[in-house]
Amino acid sequence: MGRGKIVIRRIDNSTSRQVTFSKRRNGLLKKAKELSILCDAEVGLIIFSSTGRLYDYASTSMKSVIDRFNKLKEEHHQLLNPASEVKFWQREAASLRQQLQYLQECHRQLMGEELSGLSAKDLQSLENQLETSLKGVRMKKDQILNDEIKELNQKGNLIQQENMELYKKLDLVGKENAELLQKVYGARGVNKENKSSQPAYTITNGYDLQTPIHLQLSQPQNQTQPRPQNNEIPAKGIKLGLQLH
Repeated sequence: MGRGKIVIRRIDNSTSRQVTFSKRRNGLLKKAKELSILCDAEVGLIIFSSTGRLYDYASTSMKSVIDRFNKLKEEHHQLLNPASEVKFWQREAASLRQQLQYLQECHRQLMGEELSGLSAKDLQSLENQLETSLKGVRMKKDQILNDEIKELNQKGNLIQQENMELYKKLDLVGKENAELLQKVYGARGVNKENKSSQPAYTITNGYDLQTPIHLQLSQPQNQTQPRPQNNEIPAKGIKLGLQLH
């Protein structure tokens, strides 16, 4: 069976009241801690017992929680009252002017100006601050230069690899060209040998097999001249409208 509903009212028995307070107090503190962890909330809890004993819990610090509470409460009241709102913004403007003046003074001191009002301790502190700043600047500069050197080395390695690949491709193309030239000139040599081995075909005169016959147009012979006999062979050639040499 479930628990019965408890009536929310003051417990008359002091012993029961103390036991209930102790149990519920521990449970409330536990819930406040879980709420701050699970929800990333800033929690502040203050408990006073009937005997005046204090129990508290704060996720950060009780002072910061109370200061934040008072500030928000004051801002809330100022927003409700126009006159208070004007005063609030005047105070904010005055605070910002003071901060700006302080920052400008610190900047001039870091630049080596307006140092007359500073003591030896202040000057030493300023010098340490400048050395720390200079050390940070140098470390950042060295880091940037090292990163640039690494990047350039990586680019150089990539370019070297690309050059090696291009040299390999160029060597391969050169070998292919040499093979093609060897094939072309080898084929030409075979053709020349074939041409030199073939016999020359010429027309001969029927008497001298080594002497070629040259044909040349000549004038027609006079009809009154006697025809040569069949058994007469001219010394240089036979003329039949064409002269053989």
